[in-house]
Amino acid sequence: MTPAARAPRWLRWRGVAGAAMALLLAGCTTTPAPRVSWAAVPTEQRARAEANVRVFERVWSLVADGHYDPKLHGVDWPAAGVKHGAEAAAAADEKALYASLNAMVGLLKDSHTQALPPVQAKERHTQTRARTGFNLTRVDGRWIVTELVAGGPAEAAGVKAGWIVVARNGTPFGERSEARPKEGEVARWEFLDDSDRPVALDLAAKGLSTKPRQEVRALPGGAVYLRFDAFDTADRRWLSDQLKANRAAPAVVIDLRRNPGGGTISLGITIGEFFDRSVDCGTFVTRGGHRGGKSSWQIGSARYGGRVVVLVDGATGSAAEIFAAVLQEHGRATIVGRKTAGAVLASWYHSLPDGGELQLSREDYVTPKGRRLENDGVEPEVKVARTVADVRAGRDVDLAAALAVLAGGPTAR
Repeated sequence: MTPAARAPRWLRWRGVAGAAMALLLAGCTTTPAPRVSWAAVPTEQRARAEANVRVFERVWSLVADGHYDPKLHGVDWPAAGVKHGAEAAAAADEKALYASLNAMVGLLKDSHTQALPPVQAKERHTQTRARTGFNLTRVDGRWIVTELVAGGPAEAAGVKAGWIVVARNGTPFGERSEARPKEGEVARWEFLDDSDRPVALDLAAKGLSTKPRQEVRALPGGAVYLRFDAFDTADRRWLSDQLKANRAAPAVVIDLRRNPGGGTISLGITIGEFFDRSVDCGTFVTRGGHRGGKSSWQIGSARYGGRVVVLVDGATGSAAEIFAAVLQEHGRATIVGRKTAGAVLASWYHSLPDGGELQLSREDYVTPKGRRLENDGVEPEVKVARTVADVRAGRDVDLAAALAVLAGGPTAR
């Protein structure tokens, strides 16, 4: 299960040289972590404590030396290390260890800094995860099923789009609820069906692909709908092929409502598909204050010249937000939907001693016009309210608004 409203993810390092530099930086932390006292750890748990402390020290030092904000958002990092280092040392298992680590990095209130335990690190690389098999979106203050994963346990059990999730194992779903079950783990899910009747189902999690989805279809008036759910090599090549195949289409609707971002190389190339020249894509700002301007790539570009509408919402994050902002500021697209996630930082992944990973924000970002998107997001020109009734009726009100724009409604600046 992936609540779509929890979009924030990452912008990856740019290119082979960048990857090499990231590896170099990963091994060059210099600030020693606070000394952790093991006095309260029983003798029989010392081996576990020693391993925990190695992971803690790696995380603490990487943040101290590499976070994009040298002031760490005002957090007293040594004091945080003393407190959470003791917690980490005393952690009885991996779950407790990573809860402590994430409580510490959570003090930064940073959308792109988090500690991933080994199983999540593996899932990131394999693009496979134990899931119940439905995606959720926050609508009218409730979690509603908006998509089912083909072949997943939820689909097999008869769960339908439009059902509202009430609780999992008796725990109500709150504003930022998320479940990460193990494969085969059974949980009791409580729903309200499309007639608001209570339904309880025992669903066993199953290993399912998390590879991004792609979709193309014709729209009224000759326009083309294009959905892609990541800024990565496969998706940007797919988009380029679709734009070239539909070069004569008078308009395209780009659906980024489930796109949490991806790599900045793919971002620059994808932006270039909509221009006949290189354009300013904004600036990345390092810890030391260096400002690295980024431009679009035009080699192999479709140079698509038709009208463009981009659909966004709170699940649109990171590179997807930058894409929307850049096209918006260059007057190349009309943005339709709801405000994006406001999770726009460039981050790197660093390996941890136990096989986990630390995702660490290393650069800030500002748009071509100097807007900082982190915590603010991108505001659509055409704002659309979506209701539970819309989802249950199968009405895509965002797409309807996009078609209205193309039919002569509000246009790009």
